[in-house]
Amino acid sequence: MEIFALGEGSYSVDASKKFIPFDPQTDNPKDRPASLFIHVNPFLIKTDHDLIVLDTGLGFKDTRDELLLHQNIRNAGFDPEDVTLVLMSHLHYDHSGGLVVERNGKLVPSFPQAQHVIQRQEWETGLAGKSSSYHKEIFEALQGVNITFVEGSGELQPGIRYEHSGGHCPYHQVFWIELEGKKVFFGGDELPEPEQLIRKFIAKYDMDGRKAMQLREEYGKKAAEEGWICLFYHAKSFAIGSVTRNDEHFKVEPA
Repeated sequence: MEIFALGEGSYSVDASKKFIPFDPQTDNPKDRPASLFIHVNPFLIKTDHDLIVLDTGLGFKDTRDELLLHQNIRNAGFDPEDVTLVLMSHLHYDHSGGLVVERNGKLVPSFPQAQHVIQRQEWETGLAGKSSSYHKEIFEALQGVNITFVEGSGELQPGIRYEHSGGHCPYHQVFWIELEGKKVFFGGDELPEPEQLIRKFIAKYDMDGRKAMQLREEYGKKAAEEGWICLFYHAKSFAIGSVTRNDEHFKVEPA
């Protein structure tokens, strides 16, 4: 199994929920008042049988009008057309924008041949378009692609499990992938960055902040005890890490 972080850079987000590129080397945070600063890292996993994308980023393009996600997959040595599985933790815009790409003024699926795995009620929430965290047009453009709607927790296929977590948003899910002698955990926004393991806190951007905090503790403990590699979608420093635990304190290092 090979694992790749497909970093899409850093962004500031204010009350308008627009994602503005932010370069920590040249931009001043004081020029972005009342903003949250986030980092976006979709992931790619190559197994003997599948090429898997875990969450799809913002759907932004580079200067050549190429989807950043597609280009990052090519930079990793693969063809976007060969992606077979797209595993979605949830459908907030910063995780689902790359599900589609604009071609000739129309949104089309980014991975038309792939199986997409989404919690059914999360899909229904996104398609309802009642929250600005979801972009309804993305899901409308996905009509006709291969979507596997799952409910609750279960096994997608041997070695790949999904688990309804529901801390960050009601129908959030996490994934456990145990294949080819490796154990990989993808927590989406339930475990978005290493720092959230190291310092315990309740985040305002989680629907149920206390539950999300408790889930992070559970996931970190399991990762440390069983040797899981963790994928941190919003990591600032390193996005792929291993977890250890000593005297109730976590330590996370690049894996």
